[in-house]
Amino acid sequence: MLDPILARQRQKRLLDRLSEHSLDCVVISQPHHVQYLTAHHPAWRHLPALILRSDGRATLISANAPAKNVAADEVIAYRANLGGTLRQDQAATVIELLKDQIASSKRIGFDSSETSAAMMSSLIGDKAYICIDDHLWQLRRTKDADELTLMKKAIDATAAMYARAREIIEPGVSETYVFNELHAAAVQSTGEPMTALLGNDYACGTGGGLPRAGRRAQDGELYILDIGPTYRGYFADNARVFAVGGKPTDEQLSAWQMIVDVFPIVERLARPGASCRDIYAAVDEHFAGRNMGRKQGHHLGHGIGLQAHEYPHLNPAWDDVLIEGEIFTCEPGVYLPELRGGLRIENQYLVTHNGVENLTPFPLAL
Repeated sequence: MLDPILARQRQKRLLDRLSEHSLDCVVISQPHHVQYLTAHHPAWRHLPALILRSDGRATLISANAPAKNVAADEVIAYRANLGGTLRQDQAATVIELLKDQIASSKRIGFDSSETSAAMMSSLIGDKAYICIDDHLWQLRRTKDADELTLMKKAIDATAAMYARAREIIEPGVSETYVFNELHAAAVQSTGEPMTALLGNDYACGTGGGLPRAGRRAQDGELYILDIGPTYRGYFADNARVFAVGGKPTDEQLSAWQMIVDVFPIVERLARPGASCRDIYAAVDEHFAGRNMGRKQGHHLGHGIGLQAHEYPHLNPAWDDVLIEGEIFTCEPGVYLPELRGGLRIENQYLVTHNGVENLTPFPLAL
């Protein structure tokens, strides 16, 4: 699990970021934010909350029993299940506990969630509320050692999934069978169920999509696997492509080479302070010179951690700058009818002090 000592440090960094707002306390109720700041990993069906006061004192609200080994000075529990039935009024129950905790506070920071929205509607009064989502998103960009450990565990699961894919992908294999076998490989690797979906793309002969009932892979098609297993709340996200039948055509190999050649470009340019727009533009230039004048049809990549998409964005719609310690994906792709599907290969990179480290050094071959 996450380290409570490092979670305490994250609490302090958040309060430091918010010091200019002169808040009396911060109420955190997005489950992944609670996990990030307390090391408590709530069950997906439970609503937790954290009250972080300006003096650094922290109160955690957890479901059913007081959470243990967490970064909190006080832990309060509420009954989320009554006789085995999950309550639908968890948010209202948590709000009642929050009322006592924030009664004397006038200026309150909050993150956006089901609980906080209901809380504000019932507690407006003379209190001032400030949304701190962007502060949390920016704080989460730099991954601490405990977070990196969990993310590498999720990435290890993808290695196991690709190894199984190479064993079973052949003409006639069904997409649902591939999905089920890869899910089993991921669970076997982590030793426990996933905490979220297994990624977006398990469809063959197309640019991507979920597995289709009754659809079987055909000889000569390209099979994109863009997979994202999770381990205790943290995501992996990377992609590989398989030539069904093991004999890629000249057109497929040419497109594959164009995609693979993107990674040296990104690895050369990516470092702290680098503009994500500049990296995207450099890859666009590469595409334009190699792909009959075409440019990229989608983003080049994105940050990843407690959510599948985080800062930074390798996307011209944002103007992000890389910072040391964050993890991003790079997923160039090309989709043409003559390819009998598409090609998208995705690596995950850790930004280091002078460049990037590839966290997914798995084989790229079709």
